[in-house]
Amino acid sequence: MTHEAYDRLRGPFKDRVDAGRALAEHLIEYRGRSPVIIGLPRGGVVVAAEVARELDAEFDIAIVRKVGAPGNPELAVGAVGEGDVVVRNAELLSVLGMSDDAFRRRADSALQEVRDRARLLRPGRALAPLTDRVVIVVDDGLATGATAEAAVKIMRAHGAAEVIVAVPVGAPEAIARLAEVADRVVCVDAPPSLGGVGAWYQDFDPVMDDEVIRELRSFGGPDPSSVQEHEVVIRDDHHLHLPGTLREPAGATGIVVFAHGSGSSRLSPRNRLVAERLNAGGFATLLFDLLTDDEERDRANVFDLELLTNRLLTAVVWLDEQAVLGSRSLGFFGASTGAGAALWAASELRDRVAAVVSRGGRPDLVIDRLPDVTAATLLIVGGLDERVIEWNRQALAALRAPKELAIVPGATHLFEEPGALDQVAELASAWFAQHRGPG
Repeated sequence: MTHEAYDRLRGPFKDRVDAGRALAEHLIEYRGRSPVIIGLPRGGVVVAAEVARELDAEFDIAIVRKVGAPGNPELAVGAVGEGDVVVRNAELLSVLGMSDDAFRRRADSALQEVRDRARLLRPGRALAPLTDRVVIVVDDGLATGATAEAAVKIMRAHGAAEVIVAVPVGAPEAIARLAEVADRVVCVDAPPSLGGVGAWYQDFDPVMDDEVIRELRSFGGPDPSSVQEHEVVIRDDHHLHLPGTLREPAGATGIVVFAHGSGSSRLSPRNRLVAERLNAGGFATLLFDLLTDDEERDRANVFDLELLTNRLLTAVVWLDEQAVLGSRSLGFFGASTGAGAALWAASELRDRVAAVVSRGGRPDLVIDRLPDVTAATLLIVGGLDERVIEWNRQALAALRAPKELAIVPGATHLFEEPGALDQVAELASAWFAQHRGPG
């Protein structure tokens, strides 16, 4: 096992792209040897993609998660990854006095996150074939090295012939730790005192899921232009006309129908953001107006849950008639009163609905219907939306299907705070990916 560290004299990296180019200079010997470059989401993906471009190599990602210490989630007592790989920091576990059972509970929870993230970021596709291949695992930096160690073990479990860990910057102790499990560790700069990976970048903005998916697409994943958008009109036998927007990514195996909240429409920017995230994850989406212009003038219709539910059911019939639904799995995403309608519709359609997500919803308005819901249901509420939290807890108790209440810290009812809606989108995407049932 070998490792090399190089002095970088021109100061911090400009950004992750700059770091990837610098790192590629020290890996140029692998060009022409058909290596697989594996990025660790999220920060390592941009660095890895640039390395793959410079080496003209295959690119993929490996999903791994830290196992955080009790009361200090940033302190890694281990890590987990795809293939149910679990890495323990035995020394730290001993110092903290953490029992095997306590560690296993945290590791199991992290493993479920890994499965969910893999379905979201790589829908319908497993890790690239690695048998007898040279694999270069890339992250944007090494602090403890636990996550990279998990990735090395994952690569070996998938049959890699040689595993190299490559990073722009890392702590010397982490490099030494990785050198014991990897065939080689390459690090551009290994300062005696790291002081945090972000300190070695001028631009260290968080990398979002959309960027990860875009990088995967740029190496042969589905082309963003393959998402077809159609302006449609939902019709029934009673001369009903409800405008909508249908977006279909190539190969979509599921479709999510949106039910907007009171005072909103198919043009809701919040729902459109979530819909675009779902499109990136391989889901088709339908956003449509639940009420006609005339109906919207009567404020009472906004809270007529039976009317709203019937409109959702009409949309599902229309999807069937237009051969849009077909064998795709069906999900509902509802906001505010629309969430109540989504759950009522799910109780009527039973097993036809695979999953429901509620954002700041009012499931309590249809609480008598909830025991009949068979769809896996995720209730998302802002941490500062206290009354709605209580209503959702009541609803959670009434649901019998697989269920979960997710509270976004610091968010109010409309999730207008920076980053709050992104969290909603990620939670929803992971939930639909996890519960993508048969059509």
